[in-house]
Amino acid sequence: MASLSCLLEAPTSIFSSSSTKNSLLLRKEFPFLVKVNRHPQRKRSFVLKSAVDEVSVLDPPPPPPNQDAKTELIASLKIKLLSIVSGLNRGLAASEDDLQKADAAAKELEAVAKPVDLSTNLDKLQGRWKLIYSSAFSSRTLGGSRPGPPTGRLLPITLGQVFQRIDVLSKDFDNIVELELGAPWPLPPVEVTATLAHKFELLGSAKIKITFEKTTVKTKGNLSQLPPLEVPRIPDALRPPSNTGSGEFEVTFVDADTRITRGDRGELRVFVIS
Repeated sequence: MASLSCLLEAPTSIFSSSSTKNSLLLRKEFPFLVKVNRHPQRKRSFVLKSAVDEVSVLDPPPPPPNQDAKTELIASLKIKLLSIVSGLNRGLAASEDDLQKADAAAKELEAVAKPVDLSTNLDKLQGRWKLIYSSAFSSRTLGGSRPGPPTGRLLPITLGQVFQRIDVLSKDFDNIVELELGAPWPLPPVEVTATLAHKFELLGSAKIKITFEKTTVKTKGNLSQLPPLEVPRIPDALRPPSNTGSGEFEVTFVDADTRITRGDRGELRVFVIS
């Protein structure tokens, strides 16, 4: 009987048709070898077909995220936030429950939108922005969480519109506040616009630091012909520790018409482009 090692060294002899006797002997002594390799070309074709079939049934790669759906969700969350804060008189009429609802709606929008990166697109800040909500105004003072004149009956001051005017080229950052000052009867109230001029710088990707420069007051209405009045700046040595003349806040959401910021004392502010 031929040895197995000789068969493995010369595999082509297993399938040679020159000797019928060798073929019959092979079938008798090694039926499993003859059965497996009886039609080698056909077997290879079958294996190749199996491999192709196996690849064809693999799951396709996941599709890219649906940007249209995300855009619609962001628009919906913006409407939700704006509807919550719209009736709160910029935060002056906000209760504790209102503050929590506004904060939750803002966080929901911030979570869905991608993180803000102003280092590559500072132009997003450019323009005149109207303040529609500040959680700091719930303290009933114009300074918010910082010292400021109170509103209401103690002083005859009525808060009007509040704007932020940002110029990314000159780094000007102006807080513009419209006020109505009460006057003794029969004099009408005096309408003024106070502009608190700052310079700003970007810290990191989304944090803004502003440094106070000066305050200018301009009368409106019948007294609009009067020249602007620059309010003397309090010397740094006389400033209270809580009012250093500078501050920081982080831009947590911004697009073409809406901006959300969070201050260094936790103030939530919502702006819309004006």
